[in-house]
Amino acid sequence: MLQLYDETASKKATNLSINSDLLSKARELKINLSATLERALADELRTTERDKWLKSNKKAIESLNELAERNGLFSDSYRNF
Repeated sequence: MLQLYDETASKKATNLSINSDLLSKARELKINLSATLERALADELRTTERDKWLKSNKKAIESLNELAERNGLFSDSYRNF
């Protein structure tokens, strides 16, 4: 699978502003803010890159779907469902 970013890159300190009640509750539960933010950003990056790829390949995907609809798939005779 293609890596979207370098997971081994060094950490960089940054300042953020977030809802104070949310922060307080997260700290009470000892939630690791850095790890949580990294996971959320990675998920967002993955979603954004996926959407960008689908948009840039939309015509090709539609063409392949039309071709398959017109001619069927090479594996149709082997499928049991």
